[in-house]
Amino acid sequence: MTFPDGFVWGAATAAYQVEGAGTADGRVPSIWDAFCRVPGAVTGGDTGDVAADHYRLMEQDVRMMARLGLRAYRFSVAWPRVADLGFYDRLVDTLLANGIEPWATLYHWDLPQVHEETGGWANRDTAYHFGDYAETVLRRLGDRVPNWITLNEPWCAAFLGYASGIHAPGRTEPNAAVAAAHHLLLGHGIAMHAIRSSAPSAQAGITLNLFPVHCDDPADPLAADAVRRIDGLQNRLFLDPVVRGTYPDDVLTDLAPHGLPETIKPGDLELIRQPMDLLGVNYYRDIHVAPGADAESPSPWVGSEHVRFPDRGLPKTDSGWDIVPAGLTELLVRLRRDYPGLPVYITENGAAFPGIDDTDRVSYLDGHLRAALGAIDQGVDLRGYFLWSLMDNFEWAEGYAKRFGMVHVDFRTQVRTTKTSAHWYARVIAANALP
Repeated sequence: MTFPDGFVWGAATAAYQVEGAGTADGRVPSIWDAFCRVPGAVTGGDTGDVAADHYRLMEQDVRMMARLGLRAYRFSVAWPRVADLGFYDRLVDTLLANGIEPWATLYHWDLPQVHEETGGWANRDTAYHFGDYAETVLRRLGDRVPNWITLNEPWCAAFLGYASGIHAPGRTEPNAAVAAAHHLLLGHGIAMHAIRSSAPSAQAGITLNLFPVHCDDPADPLAADAVRRIDGLQNRLFLDPVVRGTYPDDVLTDLAPHGLPETIKPGDLELIRQPMDLLGVNYYRDIHVAPGADAESPSPWVGSEHVRFPDRGLPKTDSGWDIVPAGLTELLVRLRRDYPGLPVYITENGAAFPGIDDTDRVSYLDGHLRAALGAIDQGVDLRGYFLWSLMDNFEWAEGYAKRFGMVHVDFRTQVRTTKTSAHWYARVIAANALP
């Protein structure tokens, strides 16, 4: 059960979920600062004001990473901190001093509130503002950060933020969600230009949350159409433009009532389709669908509100997500078949489970890493794995109710305690193999 030589072993976090420290370094409010103040928007009324206090405890946290043997750390740069990037200067230098390779994500959902007030990602101008921000970050950090991700999970940013409203900015406007999806991809293309200009030797790409989609009876035309629609909205809406420079015809048809064709301007798809060095894949589960009305209203599934998601009675994480390791093998093999030529990194995989003696998380990780090896055995060019998450954090709309970390955080004292899963993962890294 050995991984290829040079396989990258890391862990991941996101700025708003771990940093805290309020307005330090001139940080301005983000859409998540505003969203957390909306009564009932976040479980327990929690906010990311303090989170895991990583801003203040960064050096301690990096030493902890080094003790666990992490070879790489995927973090996001907070767009609201662009006025003064000193924290990221210190973070990158501290990582390098401890032998840990920096992997920077430019956008992990924390749009400055000032841009939301002019329309957010539904406004085309936001893509160009993002490009300006990317240039600023690359000029500052591009000499020391060898790996860049433009966007994390644009599906979530667009459809959870602008259609269902369960994520910031909390809007329930299907047309705005579709426009946001396109403008996020436009921002990706513009940011790739900034990366190539300032850090031409860096490897760069995008991270997408991708899911195999299944139904009980593929011979049923309605069930097959449900699979097609959800696969189109979740996977192909993003994969096809960034890899092929086109939107799928069927997805354009599905989303025509919501304005997608009109949102696309001449030259957009050429700009979105930038040569990439990698594809980041976030995998947590698969999706099972059936014909029928979606119980979630308003729905994030724009154009597919007549699709439902039945419970299969499978084992679940503390988030209620089905545990399906085989779906990871299936997904990676599909990427190799349908979108060949791109090295793949699993940029997030993990699960919420309670407790410090988290043997259930160990079982989850072991199953998914075996699934990753199964994909490698089938010829997938998989080059790295980033566990989500390094430590317990602010888990978006779930607040502090769900714990994804391999390191426990006492949010009252900020004391870190390595869990059973952290020690298990450290052994895997040291051996470059599963036990």
